[in-house]
Amino acid sequence: MAKYIQKVIHLELDGKHFYFGSLKALCDTFGKDSIGITYDSLRHTDLSPDTPYRNKKCIIREGILVTTPKKGGEDQIEKGAK
Repeated sequence: MAKYIQKVIHLELDGKHFYFGSLKALCDTFGKDSIGITYDSLRHTDLSPDTPYRNKKCIIREGILVTTPKKGGEDQIEKGAK
């Protein structure tokens, strides 16, 4: 059975945890005043599963989300992964 792998962005802010599908989605939800960094600056950090971004306001991590496709949905996932 095929697996679907997607990048996930984890934001830890004020002791709360938020999850996003992209840096853009994170920055559209929480602006510079909330997280202490702009989208353009965050794009140029060395963000990876091994190197989170940290500042006085938050921690931003990149991770991997692995899911199993729904039965009968494998064709859609394989097409979307190309």
